[in-house]
Amino acid sequence: MAFKGEDCLDSLPLPVQRMHLIQVDSVQRWMDDLKLMTDCECMCILQSKPISIEKDEQNELILSSQYSTCDNLQQLLKRAWIISTELTRIALKVEKNRWQRVHSMTVRVNCHVRSMINEYNTFSRNFSEEMHQFEKLLIDKCSEFTAFTERCIQTEDEQILKSMKSCINEMLTTVAQYFGQLIELVLTHEAQNLLRQIELSDSMYSTELAISSLFSLTQEGAHLCRIIAKEGGVVALFKICRQDCFRCLYPQTLRTLASICCVEEGMHQLEKVDGILCLADILTDNTHSEATHAEAAAVIAQITSPHLTFTQHLSSFLENMEEIVTALVKLCQEASSGEVFLLASAALANITFFDTMACEILLQLNAMKILLAACSDKRIVDTPYSRDQVVTILANMSVLDQCASEIIQGNGVQLLMEMLFERSSSGNSAEVAACERVQQKSAVTLARLSRDPEVADAAVKLSCIPRLIKLCRSPTERNNSDSVLVACLVALRRLAVMSPDGLEDSDFQQLVKPRLVDSFLLCTNMEESFV
Repeated sequence: MAFKGEDCLDSLPLPVQRMHLIQVDSVQRWMDDLKLMTDCECMCILQSKPISIEKDEQNELILSSQYSTCDNLQQLLKRAWIISTELTRIALKVEKNRWQRVHSMTVRVNCHVRSMINEYNTFSRNFSEEMHQFEKLLIDKCSEFTAFTERCIQTEDEQILKSMKSCINEMLTTVAQYFGQLIELVLTHEAQNLLRQIELSDSMYSTELAISSLFSLTQEGAHLCRIIAKEGGVVALFKICRQDCFRCLYPQTLRTLASICCVEEGMHQLEKVDGILCLADILTDNTHSEATHAEAAAVIAQITSPHLTFTQHLSSFLENMEEIVTALVKLCQEASSGEVFLLASAALANITFFDTMACEILLQLNAMKILLAACSDKRIVDTPYSRDQVVTILANMSVLDQCASEIIQGNGVQLLMEMLFERSSSGNSAEVAACERVQQKSAVTLARLSRDPEVADAAVKLSCIPRLIKLCRSPTERNNSDSVLVACLVALRRLAVMSPDGLEDSDFQQLVKPRLVDSFLLCTNMEESFV
């Protein structure tokens, strides 16, 4: 389940989120790249002439490659990343007139390009004439580029080198353009192959294998998701989700759909095939497994992200919203694990941003009571990420007047008070950010609900005012977060109106009486600086 954008699922530690190549440890990177670099040197010696193998051995190689398509593509993408990085470095060396380095790096790029093409041609078949043409264009241009840079190191005349510089930049641009177009064709070809396997497969195993490889491709970034969407990936996957014979593949299929729908092309395709209706049918069908329901919730969470700019066209979502919200509340109530609750509550949280009518539906379904009860079960609500989803729903529902009585009955003020103490236990940046959101949203919810005297009185009795003052005055308590500070100042001012006796005169004079911006500036200047 891959989720993009700064929505409620941005920093979730889901198993499907993967660390991209550029983020791995430098020693591990060197170990991974060593084989590729060694192959590159071998190719220099062999001058790109592959060692011939017997026909039977070749057939055996092709057969075995069917079972490692995903690994082969990963290798291809690593090689492509190295080439892209080398091209960028060459441009920098050209600017500095480091001609010896420019030539050696050009030779290395030439070898990598030939190795990449040979490796791809080994495991892939049935590629187009257009791809062959781009391969030849790229190899020829790389050879020309290498020869030209060799002339540079044989020339010492500065004027001649200066005149050659523009030619080198032009050649570099052309190589990068041909390389990008070839990679685009290769990835499109592989996406087409996988989708063809899904369409034509007559066995469960091969369909599962193709979907798994497709999911791996989606994890390589938004660009690949766009390619898959344009090639009909969303259509093919929803076709699987409409066939009972593939029920055991629904979770994996839905997880792949959630990844593809992070891009606008995926969303448009989802709308065209009535994907919302299909998701609603899955969520409301009690015969499906909890895993299937959870993955359907993940797709809903993705397509309703409040930070995506292309959700306005989801008109069919409004038609099915009540059914979907009802099913998600039930999933929250019956969740057997923290991850299932996280996905269901994240979908609900996003929906409350998507349409205000959702809050009224949630109130009618006693969702407040269900969510507050879940928070008392540490087995279900076990991370700051889950609490972030719950407090998001509470904050959005708190605009309704009827919400106050529900909060009081469910001991919700106590929960909000506890959330003001949310701190990361690991120090992980994603978890720290989640804790900040929990603190901010719990303060926002308190501020909104404190218009009700009963809620304000309960908050004062639970010592919310001293905690809010502490968060305002101590940057470390709020992890230096300005958003938490503003929310706490607003909540403190609302409670001070209801209970002015709860504040010391200095707190009132500094945190309540001035304009909000003045109090904010005062608190931000309390940063621990002893210079």
